[in-house]
Amino acid sequence: MKYMPPKYFSISYNRPFLFVIVMAVFVLLSCTSKKKIYKSDCNDNLSFKRLRFSQLIDSIEIYDHQYVEITGTYKESRDQSALVNDSLFVDHSNSHAIWVNFSQDCPLYLTGTHIGLFEFNDGKFTQLDNKTVTLRGKIDVMHKGHLGSYRGSIDRVSFVKL
Repeated sequence: MKYMPPKYFSISYNRPFLFVIVMAVFVLLSCTSKKKIYKSDCNDNLSFKRLRFSQLIDSIEIYDHQYVEITGTYKESRDQSALVNDSLFVDHSNSHAIWVNFSQDCPLYLTGTHIGLFEFNDGKFTQLDNKTVTLRGKIDVMHKGHLGSYRGSIDRVSFVKL
């Protein structure tokens, strides 16, 4: 009986196939970005209403003293801690934004660690400015932020997803 060596995958013969596989792997790896989630246990037993930003701004009085989950672009500066609509085609003025009131009563920690949202880590602070974030907290229509120029505020923030 004659020995027949097994046929191995021939790279030279299947180059287009190999190229497609390698490119698919690179595309899938580049699309997955690791989201950072910071949580607090201060609102654990509460249910949150998930809202669109424009829905909250248009009828904020309806959601007064209710717990919501909202996504937008976070803006921060010396006298600013606000969430604005992440759409490019809407008004981003203070009258169409909500004040974000982070509280020491609800310390936020990176999931699975003891690293706080506002702690110095890896040589820098966590950058939030101009990032799209998802927040969970309690809406307060009476507290309108710095100089009373915002539509309302979100207090007791217990969840931040970057």
